[in-house]
Amino acid sequence: MTTSSLKRWQTPTFRTEHSWFASALLVATIVLLPIASVIYLAAFPDDNIWPHLLNTVLPVYIENTLILMTGVGTLSVLIGIGSAWLISHYDFPGKRIFNWALLLPFAMPAYVIAYVYTDFLEYAGPLQSSLRELFGWQTSRDYFFPEVRSMAGAIILMALTLYPYIYMLARAAFMQQSVSLYYAARSLGSSPLAFFFRVSLPIARPAIVVGLSLVLMETLNDFGTVDYFAIQTLTAGLYDTWLNMSNIGGAAQIATVMMLAVTLLIYLERRSRNQQQTFSAKSSTSGLPVNKLTGPHAYLASALAATPVIFGFLIPVLILSNYAIQYFEQSWSPRFFSYAFNSFTLSFSAALITLVIGCLLAYTKRLNRRRATNALTQISSLGYAVPGAVLAIGVIIPLAAFDNWFDGLAREFFGVSTGLLLSGSIIAVLFAYTVRFLAVATGAIDSSLEKVTQSMDMASRSLGKGSMETFLRVHLPIIKPGALTALLVVFVDCMKELPATLILRPFNFETLATHVYQFASDELIEQCALSALVIVLVGMVPVILLNKSINRS
Repeated sequence: MTTSSLKRWQTPTFRTEHSWFASALLVATIVLLPIASVIYLAAFPDDNIWPHLLNTVLPVYIENTLILMTGVGTLSVLIGIGSAWLISHYDFPGKRIFNWALLLPFAMPAYVIAYVYTDFLEYAGPLQSSLRELFGWQTSRDYFFPEVRSMAGAIILMALTLYPYIYMLARAAFMQQSVSLYYAARSLGSSPLAFFFRVSLPIARPAIVVGLSLVLMETLNDFGTVDYFAIQTLTAGLYDTWLNMSNIGGAAQIATVMMLAVTLLIYLERRSRNQQQTFSAKSSTSGLPVNKLTGPHAYLASALAATPVIFGFLIPVLILSNYAIQYFEQSWSPRFFSYAFNSFTLSFSAALITLVIGCLLAYTKRLNRRRATNALTQISSLGYAVPGAVLAIGVIIPLAAFDNWFDGLAREFFGVSTGLLLSGSIIAVLFAYTVRFLAVATGAIDSSLEKVTQSMDMASRSLGKGSMETFLRVHLPIIKPGALTALLVVFVDCMKELPATLILRPFNFETLATHVYQFASDELIEQCALSALVIVLVGMVPVILLNKSINRS
């Protein structure tokens, strides 16, 4: 080490930056641990069933997963882009309401809407029973009714809850486009429809691809819907191989296939985000003109905008509310309060831990603006892209290894067995939540810190304040709104998370999400409607925050 570098090491600023960087490195290592564990176990399983999987069920899993992702992605793109273009380019009755109402299906977990519509539309459900009574039909052979528990049913129901990803980003992209592009295209004889396909849509394509990648990752992560509909996807196959066949090595091998799919989606998303700087039209002029619709066209636009809101949010909420009222005495029990307490406590604890770590990562990036620091931040965000079932395997492997190692020491030196200290406890669930949703908190804190000028840091340092005191007394009060937003969004995401919770929760520990899953699987959706309704109502929190953020923009 040279004299100059030694002096720099001895300065308080450098030592502080080194400490923050070391903390960020530790976080990135912990986040990578589950992913590395899955890859290692897949490469060196105790019982290698990869040839058996490849020759039997894996092609079916991959085929069904691709069909589901293609169908959900296509339908979500059609609904999202169509709704975004209507809202940004036309004026029609109810536009101000639909502007934010189209985000409401965000609050509806896909597995909840699947349970509700299956109960309502199946043969013994209220709709078909009423039709048979009305028309005098006796059996299912007397009439045709589409099967809701099918691949097509899963595609439609999942798209109804996931299209807001594309709608939100596409609408922002459409509204940011310059009006000069529109007039230039019209002056060259382009019709409004041709302008949409040849000018506006290509410019918004990068933002749409980002939203589509999120839709596809959520589709890949889904377990409740595909399990209830008996669709053999990679997620369902992973769960079945691990818990029903007791082969964690085979489950890890299926998980690697899922991570390859996620890696491809991340690559496409990053590439589109880079292209967005090239294709975006930057202008200080106003956005695209808004055309006022009248007559039948206006009512048709209102009907089109209302359709995804009605079927993706309003009808499920009404059905759940009706069930919750009818079975209120059965649902409003000590068990419900226990499930709600478990959900709220677990979600808030995970959100608080995630927020603290997110502040650490974001502030480290602010103090040390190097490639290595940015790389650590990106690595720490990888967990959000990993499906919950895959993450559950990655979490259980190192925790179980630690439990076995510690139990061995306790037996050898003290003659007692410690059992499952980490892998069979709440710590495993908190670990999975933190890794999965760390990106949400880090992104929110980072964007808030970017708005704080560097002059405040320099002024605080000139007054003799250290980095920690500067953050606590200067930055934290300024970024408090962003921090609270991150806390709430992570809290809601944890409330809705099903695959990781279902696999990692301790014995006899139920949350609202697992309670809904267990009862709906037993065809008792009415008795868990209150729990499902609470999840939906809590899920409306980020929708309200998104709407306020968009209105400010």
